[in-house]
Amino acid sequence: MANLVKKFLSKQDLKDVADAIAECEKRTSGEIRVAIRQKRSKKEHTHTVEQLARREFVHLGMVKTEDRTGILIFIVLEAREFFILADEHINQKVGTSTWQSIAQAMSTNFARNEFRQGLLSAVRSVGDHLAMHFPVLPGDKNELSNKVGIS
Repeated sequence: MANLVKKFLSKQDLKDVADAIAECEKRTSGEIRVAIRQKRSKKEHTHTVEQLARREFVHLGMVKTEDRTGILIFIVLEAREFFILADEHINQKVGTSTWQSIAQAMSTNFARNEFRQGLLSAVRSVGDHLAMHFPVLPGDKNELSNKVGIS
């Protein structure tokens, strides 16, 4: 685990987030990923957190999900920034105000140094919205890893 990540989340915290993703995905055909970047590279210095999230979305193969129902919670630790990015099929049914509300709750938790709780609450809330609009279908398979990506 990367040094900066250790300041905010333990190995157990990361496992708990992955487990929460797995639990949520039992109720939805959507795919949830959490990716944590320690800091921007020199080449990324001028990129916004949204631009970085979009690049990570592609890098993680989230644009290749069968029904385009992936959602990414992307965090840049050093900058203390994050962005929630949903794929096109999700955006057709769930408004951006939903993700902004989840982001605001995350921000409140993070401001209190409750990083584990902030991530778990965000994952569960995303999962609830996905389950409402994209319930699990017969034959559904887990298309993406549930493990928290760290770079």
